[in-house]
Amino acid sequence: MSALGNARVVAFDINGKRATLTVEPRKLLVHAIREDLGLTGTHVGCDTSQCGACTVEIDGQVVKSCTVLAVMADGVSITTIEGLTPPGAALHPVQEAFHEHHALQCGFCTSGMVMSVRQLLKANPAPTEDEIRHGIAGNICRCTGYHNIVRAARSAAEKGPAS
Repeated sequence: MSALGNARVVAFDINGKRATLTVEPRKLLVHAIREDLGLTGTHVGCDTSQCGACTVEIDGQVVKSCTVLAVMADGVSITTIEGLTPPGAALHPVQEAFHEHHALQCGFCTSGMVMSVRQLLKANPAPTEDEIRHGIAGNICRCTGYHNIVRAARSAAEKGPAS
């Protein structure tokens, strides 16, 4: 039997566009996003849901895409880091705050952090420092020590609602 003998067709909206893929039942959503759709802003860090580098939004909620099989995404709406800012447009307010406050070094965790901070600010437009730290607890940064990430989240909150 071929590798695609048990393949399934899935269709979902991603960053406002319809995508239809044929995937093996065991393929992780993070790999479908990166390999099949070429959206490489979503990073593969651990494949075990520990680091948060693969964080995307599914139907309005942040999810670590390494914990979702691609076949489970059939019919959903997904937003990746690429979907926050159309090409040529200004950065999303959370991205801008990360830039302004030097909330990144190597950048590997940044897309997952931005997606998590964006979700936090949607749910809580004026979080305390402790709430910010709790809100990003599922994302690991090995470079910054989190201080500037927290500053960026507070700055984005002060500037108004994140969409």
